[in-house]
Amino acid sequence: MSRFRIPDRRSRRPRPHRGKLFRRERKQRVKRITILPSLITILNGVFGFTAIALASKNAQPGDGQWSSFAIAGYMVLAAMFADMLDGRLARMSHSTSSFGGQLDSLCDMVSFGIAPAFLMLKLVEYKLELGTVISGGFLHRFIWLAALAYLACAAIRLARFNVENEENEMAHMSFVGLPSPGAAGVIISLVIFQQQEVPTFDLLVYALPFVTLGMAFLMVSPVRYPHVVNVYLKGKQPFGYLIRALCFLGFVVCMKQTALALIFGIYAVGSFAKWLYYKVARRRARLALSEPEPAPEAASNPGLSD
Repeated sequence: MSRFRIPDRRSRRPRPHRGKLFRRERKQRVKRITILPSLITILNGVFGFTAIALASKNAQPGDGQWSSFAIAGYMVLAAMFADMLDGRLARMSHSTSSFGGQLDSLCDMVSFGIAPAFLMLKLVEYKLELGTVISGGFLHRFIWLAALAYLACAAIRLARFNVENEENEMAHMSFVGLPSPGAAGVIISLVIFQQQEVPTFDLLVYALPFVTLGMAFLMVSPVRYPHVVNVYLKGKQPFGYLIRALCFLGFVVCMKQTALALIFGIYAVGSFAKWLYYKVARRRARLALSEPEPAPEAASNPGLSD
């Protein structure tokens, strides 16, 4: 018998090592998180859930201006402030992470996706139950369609932002599509304005499903929206800019509900109108370049005379 052993082919095959596989999975677990930004992010979701709970109670006849719908709108506004604050704290402490971004998107889905759609749905259904207009099955289906379309587009908008997001803060000068807090701000500002300024103007309530459907399409549109903080509030600005900012703050303090509706409405519609204007202008310019030039007129024959 030969002293040299012929190696078996089966022994050459690499055997999977379960320990290594499990160790690789354990390495991907999150071991450390930043406490303060994460708490504020969760507070964002708590405000959104509170808005949903308040909207489900419906307004009572004796509630007056501070109905459950109006308070639910203010809860969404509080969630917006928490959403702005957690990102700032994370960047200031140099503790941004993928975990924080995913947690922020989940809470945003509750506060700026589910809460505004549910608030619109309950408010319109409450007005229809009062019998002020003739309601039918088609109208109720359209309200649900608008709410579901907003919910789906908000989820798509947040998922797309997670994929396209860059960690460099200087790259966050604009957003592709209306940000979900801006879309939610349009809906809840109209709810607050109707509940506290014009409670008898029911036509604004019936326009909410159309507004919600429009905000849904703007969230997934290719329209670019500026980052308000990085574009208008960050860095050095001329001295006159400070005067305009103070006048703007005075307008917000004096006319809170009206100012909220105007600010969110101008932000959502203004960028879309500018995008549409430039698109039409570019199309006209391309048509003008593609048109053939008129042939030059034939020169008169000098040999012929009248």
